[in-house]
Amino acid sequence: MRFLRKQVKTLNYMVQYLDPPLDLSFAALSDATRRGIIEQLGRGDASITSLAEKFQMTLTGMKKHVQVLERAGLVVTQKVGRVRTCKLGKRGLKAEAEWIEAHRKLFEARFEALDEIISEMKQEGSDD
Repeated sequence: MRFLRKQVKTLNYMVQYLDPPLDLSFAALSDATRRGIIEQLGRGDASITSLAEKFQMTLTGMKKHVQVLERAGLVVTQKVGRVRTCKLGKRGLKAEAEWIEAHRKLFEARFEALDEIISEMKQEGSDD
């Protein structure tokens, strides 16, 4: 006798906001090593070898970090001979800074509204 299993599919109907460039940037910047690489490249171009030495990791490990930064457009590399040089991408972080600022303002407005409500509640409590 054979038993048939029903396949149950779960669907997520939640609307998701997708912005691939921002997603890639924030994912790339979520790692301390990659933020350190960005900081180091802000001081000047560097080879993958010198970055690997600076961060005390293998070349393979550093290449993987640099690839994540490249996919996000934060770093560009150029190979000349046997040396791959990294430098900051021209895109910068303008879109990310604008997103953060817009959400900072939103949080600030909500906290101000909450402060007003608390002040009103305190006044009502002292009137009794």
